[in-house]
Formats: sequence, structure tokens, C-alpha cells
Amino acid sequence: MMVIEKYGGIDIGSNAIRLLIASVTQMSGKPPRFKKTSLVRVPIRLGADVFLNGHISALNQGRMIEAMEAFRLLIKNHNVVSFRACATSAMREADNGQEVVNAIFEATGINIEIIDGEAEADIIASTDFGAFIDSDKTFLYVDVGGGSTEFTLYTAGKALASKSFKLGTVRILNDMVRESIWDEVKAWITETTSGYDKVSVIGSGGNINSIYTKSGKKIGKPLSYFFLSNYYELLKSMTYHERIYELEMNPDRADVIIPATKIYLSAMKWSQSKNIYVPKIGLADGIVKRLYQQNKGL
Repeated sequence: MMVIEKYGGIDIGSNAIRLLIASVTQMSGKPPRFKKTSLVRVPIRLGADVFLNGHISALNQGRMIEAMEAFRLLIKNHNVVSFRACATSAMREADNGQEVVNAIFEATGINIEIIDGEAEADIIASTDFGAFIDSDKTFLYVDVGGGSTEFTLYTAGKALASKSFKLGTVRILNDMVRESIWDEVKAWITETTSGYDKVSVIGSGGNINSIYTKSGKKIGKPLSYFFLSNYYELLKSMTYHERIYELEMNPDRADVIIPATKIYLSAMKWSQSKNIYVPKIGLADGIVKRLYQQNKGL
């Protein structure tokens, strides 16, 4: 007997907010299969408000309410059995974050949970890397967002260490990342990965997904440090408008992609990794999987 259900995950990040609707197909005696049915992204860039001014503007609060109402209607029309909305770095640092959460709930009925960096990394860790890579190796998972980057070390399929740093693309663009933050990240990665041979990086986030798509690689095949380094130099050699026109990037991607690539390259360098895998999974995927497991009592 086959059962197909839909679950939803809303990721409210510092650069954009996303709604992922995934279909979960269940067959007796077989593992469930997760398939992305719909992914909607709205580039509100809350981090530009919060990291500079400390709060979310009335304009962006209004945009969020409109986006959440649209998400609510999509969730309803897809007959989603369960969904969850999580907000990360920008919302947890905004002095009016809870006020905005309350306003959105009153207007749309959607309850947003503001989660910390550890919870964010834990949810992301629930995604299944096994479908993309061998689990008997050692990997440094790097999830780059607008406000923060989460790092998790995996070996033999188990998470050994995890850390969240205020090192994000929107912060870097606004010159809000001190050199000491880079030093802290370098020290943590160097210490955490020492003693492990042949560490590979797993990259998560819209920017590395964009690079991976343009590389033409098939899912499961890694990008080399050499390729990413050359692509980084290409990006830096072009103007913002050239990246939009020549590389066909969205305007809200064409600026943050440079600091994002720098973070991935730095993580590869400090962990002495030669390859980066890009399974195209993130927080919303983790939310969906957790919801399914909770719904089934797993």
C-alpha cells in the first residue's frame, strides 16, 4: 500500500525567506522517499535591517506578513498535513523580533519559532546525507546564511561537534565582521578537524547551490577546491551588474555570492579539504524530515 503526504518547512533567514513543500511517499517495508514539490523564495533581506539598525523595519514587517499569507494559502492548497516555521539569525537578534512574530501570527495564523544557532544546526543535521555521500568518511558540514554560518563535523555518519558563528554574507557585505571572528572560525575548524585524514566539506545554502548548478555536475559529484577557487576569482573580476547579466544571477544573489564563496573556500582550506559536496539540502529540508518523524512517532 502506498501513502503520499505533504509536509511544509518555512525558513526565515537573514537574506531570504523560503517555503519548501515536500511530498513523502511511503511503501510498506521500504524507507520513505522525500521529494521537493514546491520551493518559493522571497528575498526580503531582514539582515540589512537588523545588523545595521537592530530591528526589523515596518516596511519589511509588512512584506513578511504578505509573504506569510501567500505561504499559508499555498500550504492550504497543497493539502499539507503539517508544517513548521523557523526564524534564524536576523530574527533572533532583532529587538522587535517577538513583536513581529506576534503580528504575523495575528495576521496569518502562522506561528514562527525563533531558534538559536545550536537548534538550527541540529535541525539541519537531521537531513539525510547518506543519499548523496558515503557515511563512513569524515565531513565538515558548512551551512552559510546571511547572518551566521553553522559548522558540524561528521565522521562515520555521526555528528561529533557543532558550532554557530556570526559570520554571514549580509554581515560581511555591511562590513560588520571583525577579523577576530575569522580567527575564531579558523581556530575552531583547525582544532576540530585535526587528527582526521581526508576531510571533505559539505556545502549548504543558496549560494553554493547556485554555483553547483552552473558547474554542470551531477548530484553526488563534488566540486574541487581548484574549481571553487577559480570561480571565486571569476566572480571578483566581474562587476555586480556583470554577474547579473553574464552569469544570469538574481540581483539579491549577485552580491552575497562573493562573501559566501570566501567562507566555503576558507572552510576547505582550514580543514585541508580538497572537495566540497553539494547535496542541495538545508534548514527547510531538516524541518520537513523532523515533522515527518514526529508525525510517525519515529
